[in-house]
Amino acid sequence: MAEVAYFTKEGLEKLKQELQELKTTGRSNISKAIAEARDKGDLSENAEYDAAKEAQGLHEAKISQMQETLANARLLDESKLDVSKVLALSIVKIKNRGNGATMTYQLVAESEADMKAGKISVASPIAKGLLGKKVGEIAEITVPAGKIEFEILEVSR
Repeated sequence: MAEVAYFTKEGLEKLKQELQELKTTGRSNISKAIAEARDKGDLSENAEYDAAKEAQGLHEAKISQMQETLANARLLDESKLDVSKVLALSIVKIKNRGNGATMTYQLVAESEADMKAGKISVASPIAKGLLGKKVGEIAEITVPAGKIEFEILEVSR
């Protein structure tokens, strides 16, 4: 049984578009590569043909995985989420109590995570430590570098 994944509307649309791209353009490109390799002669000693067939297998596996993710995807209605505590899709402003640095992150599904855009996966150690906390609370989070204390400054959507 696959795990349920929660998505924003934009994240779900992006997943659908990527899957469509893999099914159309991706499959077409692989078919062309197989046809070109097949035209080069003896298939028993044709490394290009073997590589193209292997790429096709990996491509189909990726399509299958994405279809499964999509089948188990749930769209989160941001308007119904509680803003009094940190949940998935929350935008959280935190302060590192060790060095005084403040950071703002949005907690999103693993597939939507993008550190440059300030989006971290709800499965990450920091997000797990922040989930359920309220403004003013201290979250002690164990990260690879050790334990860090974060103070929740603000929670929004």
